[in-house]
Amino acid sequence: MKTILIPTDFSKNAWNTIAYAMEFLKEERCTFYFLHTYTPAFYRMDYIIGGPEFSAIPDKGVDDSVQGLERTLEAVKAKFNNPKHIYKTISAFNELTDEISDLNIKKDIDLIIMGTQGASGVKEIFLGTNTVHVIRKSKVPVLVIPSGYSYQGIKHVLFTADYISDYDRNQLYVAIEIAKMYDAEITVLHIKEEYDLTKAQEENKALLGLYLAQIPHVFKEERGTYMPEAIIDYLDRNDYELLVMMNRKHSFFERMMKRQHVDQVGFHVQIPFLVIPDVTKNTKKSLQ
Repeated sequence: MKTILIPTDFSKNAWNTIAYAMEFLKEERCTFYFLHTYTPAFYRMDYIIGGPEFSAIPDKGVDDSVQGLERTLEAVKAKFNNPKHIYKTISAFNELTDEISDLNIKKDIDLIIMGTQGASGVKEIFLGTNTVHVIRKSKVPVLVIPSGYSYQGIKHVLFTADYISDYDRNQLYVAIEIAKMYDAEITVLHIKEEYDLTKAQEENKALLGLYLAQIPHVFKEERGTYMPEAIIDYLDRNDYELLVMMNRKHSFFERMMKRQHVDQVGFHVQIPFLVIPDVTKNTKKSLQ
């Protein structure tokens, strides 16, 4: 049984994400948590003391949240009603990222599925502030669904790799499971900016190959002077239904000088985008 968390703001974009998730996991036994968080327009003393449940004054935010989740649940059951799926709702007086952090532990979340916030008249997909914050802070994989993207199945997965950090089998679990679910092929793409791979990178590449041994996969290398642009260009020239990236922790200096690669690619990619949190250290790992 997989445990899936889907934050919603009751928008058209949020419903599109829910519809994708229902189709994407229709053959899997899952518990879905639909989450809506809210905070008051202004803070009152009773909120500060104990939250809205301790308030003697009715709060429209609470009612809107609960009623919105009820409507969402009714719509999901009416359209999908999958016997393999269990649906639950969570209305929380909290910031979204904080609530997700708590739920990741309390509910043992396997995957977060979120939407983007599209910009009218613009082809590129722009990540909303909440989505960016969740990606940066989440300890579990986040699947981002572009606004308006319809479920198309998954046969080809693009996994971008720099081979700088080693890989952990548990980190790659979700990506590997998706490939197995759909009998999809994974293309491991390395953007070669200037130098050949170091010995440590070669070892990390070999380790990744071992983890992917049970599923169809190929390793490819492309030259590019700037990784985000090179990835987007590669996607434009090839057909993929899913992009997978590690959310690498760059050095403080690099974070000061430029935005993280995951954020930049997410601004333009127009297919579902799986972000795997990086919990490894920037050290090589010898193969046994």
